[in-house]
Amino acid sequence: MPDLPNSARVVIIGGGISGCSVAYHLAERGWTDILLLERKRLTSGTTWHAAGLVGQLRASQNMTRLAKYSADLYRRLEAETGLATGFSQRGSMTVALTPARREELLRQASMARAFGVEVNELSSGEIKALYPHLETRDVVSGVHLPGDGQADPANIALALAKGARMRGAQIQEGVKVTRVTTDRGRVSGVDWQDETGETGHIAAPHVVNCGGMWGRDLAAVNGVTLPLHACEHFYIVTEAIPGLAQLPVLRVPDECAYYKEDAGKILLGAFEPVAKPWGMNGIREDFCFDQLPEDVDHFEPILEKAIVRMPLLAETGIHTFFNGPESFTPDDRYYLGAAPEICGYWVAAGYNSVGIASSGGAGMALAAWMDRGEPPFDLWEVDIRRAQPFQRNRHYLRERVTETLGLLYADHYPYRQMATARGVRRSPLHEHLRSRGAVFGEVAGWERANWFANEGQVAEYRYSWGRSNWFDNAAAEHHALRQGVGLLDMSSFGKIRVEGRDALQFLQGLCGNDLSVPEGRIVYTQMLNARGGIESDLTVTRLSETAFLLVVPGATLQRDLSWLRRHLGAFVATIIDVSSAEAVIPVMGPLSRALLSRVAPADLSNEGHPFGTAREIEIGLGLARAHRVSYVGELGWEIYVSSEQAAHVFETLVEAGTDLGLKLCGLHAMDSCRIEKAYRHFGHDITDEDHVLEAGLGFAVKTAKGDFIGREAVLRKREEGLSRRLLQFRLDDPAPLLFHNEPILRDGRIVGQVTSGAYGHTLGAAIGLGYIPCRRDEGIDEILASSYEIEVAGQKVAATASLQPLYDPRSQRLHTP
Repeated sequence: MPDLPNSARVVIIGGGISGCSVAYHLAERGWTDILLLERKRLTSGTTWHAAGLVGQLRASQNMTRLAKYSADLYRRLEAETGLATGFSQRGSMTVALTPARREELLRQASMARAFGVEVNELSSGEIKALYPHLETRDVVSGVHLPGDGQADPANIALALAKGARMRGAQIQEGVKVTRVTTDRGRVSGVDWQDETGETGHIAAPHVVNCGGMWGRDLAAVNGVTLPLHACEHFYIVTEAIPGLAQLPVLRVPDECAYYKEDAGKILLGAFEPVAKPWGMNGIREDFCFDQLPEDVDHFEPILEKAIVRMPLLAETGIHTFFNGPESFTPDDRYYLGAAPEICGYWVAAGYNSVGIASSGGAGMALAAWMDRGEPPFDLWEVDIRRAQPFQRNRHYLRERVTETLGLLYADHYPYRQMATARGVRRSPLHEHLRSRGAVFGEVAGWERANWFANEGQVAEYRYSWGRSNWFDNAAAEHHALRQGVGLLDMSSFGKIRVEGRDALQFLQGLCGNDLSVPEGRIVYTQMLNARGGIESDLTVTRLSETAFLLVVPGATLQRDLSWLRRHLGAFVATIIDVSSAEAVIPVMGPLSRALLSRVAPADLSNEGHPFGTAREIEIGLGLARAHRVSYVGELGWEIYVSSEQAAHVFETLVEAGTDLGLKLCGLHAMDSCRIEKAYRHFGHDITDEDHVLEAGLGFAVKTAKGDFIGREAVLRKREEGLSRRLLQFRLDDPAPLLFHNEPILRDGRIVGQVTSGAYGHTLGAAIGLGYIPCRRDEGIDEILASSYEIEVAGQKVAATASLQPLYDPRSQRLHTP
């Protein structure tokens, strides 16, 4: 029987590199009574057979921050623990075989500079010099990151485990957690069983699910959503190659391949476009250091291209053909943080084949989160609260992960949409829109019309780094919203009803704006954390004395529900997700009042229906609630209508708007309009790391109303002054496009990056938002007097900066009489 304690402060489930990293970093923070339980042996799930590539550059600044931390950690672990990690900082190189991939690599290089990662752009000759065995005749370009490297994954995990033990953590192999126990909505401990069949229970207020490919089923026992699925991952290792020198890690994404030199051999791995899911019906109990059956036919297309790319492979024998399982998620990003379903249940799993590069930083970040009760910086990109409950469906996961494995090396075009497991969540208007040419994108499983194809035009994306096939369509939709009238479908909005005796008092303590308003008023507000960072960006409509409707982005619904429930405490109020009960049909543009007046016998004048108010109106034969708000910066209303009446209301509006030039519009057009108006987008322009005043949203914070979370941080920031500001930028050249993360230069020096970007069809150029640092006493005139540029794919483009919206700065168009 294992020598296990009766209680612990935290039980970490899983002894791969993720679990060992969490244990190490909690112990480093001074936590005691740490217990890690591994069902078989440390590293025996996926870690032991990982390729061990340690790259620093990721898709965002904070993910890059975590990856850089991992590299730094692995570099110092050996000296600390005495165990070799095999870390070798030999750099990495990625080569492009097409102009599109070259554009992607140039944009990545620009992003690396913004994030402080050393990067060098390479010519074909320089690539050949770094990797002489490579066939480069058809290579277009490449980039080199000297700080990248490779390591021995199992040894890193064992070194982290030793470091944790050295600080007092207990690690026990051969003990399986069979269930996490709970009491009144929070973790109370774990039930376990060892390899002899002995069972027991350990009391603990915290558990961390680092179970890898077992994590989903373990989480499901407690109703926790952890959507991941294992896929088969293939690589070969050659025989020893005489005279093979140490080489950088090489990636050839256009051929779905990566190459790693190790001990005079070449490891060739693949991220093929259509992967093979594994273990859908469960993983056998004795699975440990197991390999999956070879599938030479599946790997052969990769190998054929590799032999041409690296001719020495044709003369070298294969020592090992390896196939092992790794966990993948529906959006190709791992899961980290506090599960919203149960207090004290934490997750670090689903690493999508970048677990070695990610786990060091992820373990550090999660330990800080657990220790302080809040994430150390914005981690929304990997936050477990982004997972949707329906994603627990195994058939959905099996279909989706056939695609996500290959996305690692696919072209990362802007606006690229998932192709698999689509159509799960549809608006009541879906078929109406599809029949009229809608081309859909997906957010949180929702199918949303992004643009509308013209008659005779193929209704599908043709991806590009330039002006895509939908550019002109979105421009026409944009101009309809600006000059005429457009209709959108935003039924994917998250809708939360908060009702009860204490509803107002409860929400006043969470929201920065004052919600003590008359019935029918709409309040734009944020929910803040104690640092003044933005946890949620929403509107709150007072429906009655005791009932409020909160409208949030569809992607953040689970996050926002979790935040509300976490703070409910003893308040007498109910929190209900009513998202599916109503469709939302925005009717926007200067002619929106004229259109609605044809179908709604209501006074829609500024006096009869002022901006920021909601009331019930008749439309056709039905009833709806008209909210006079706008995310496009024009006169307009969002029509909230019960799902069963949505089709009728839609048909009524379309018929009535024919001679007004009513145009169906998609989210690309809406995004173009909102960025011209400098409206913020949660998750990009505003996050829990961005102070509400620095984001320029102080107008939505009313400190005089009384206490609320973040109030002291707002008062303190007002007293101290701002150290960064969110500005709007317009490129002086109308040709380049902005998406996000392009470096911002002030007087020739990189000072930040674009948080979101889109083409402004009225302003006639690409528009971006982004934070720039400033002195606390620096006036806006001095800030704007500087020279600004934005780097786009390696080219510096002059930009005009503004603190006020470049389009309709006084918001006069919202109040059109």
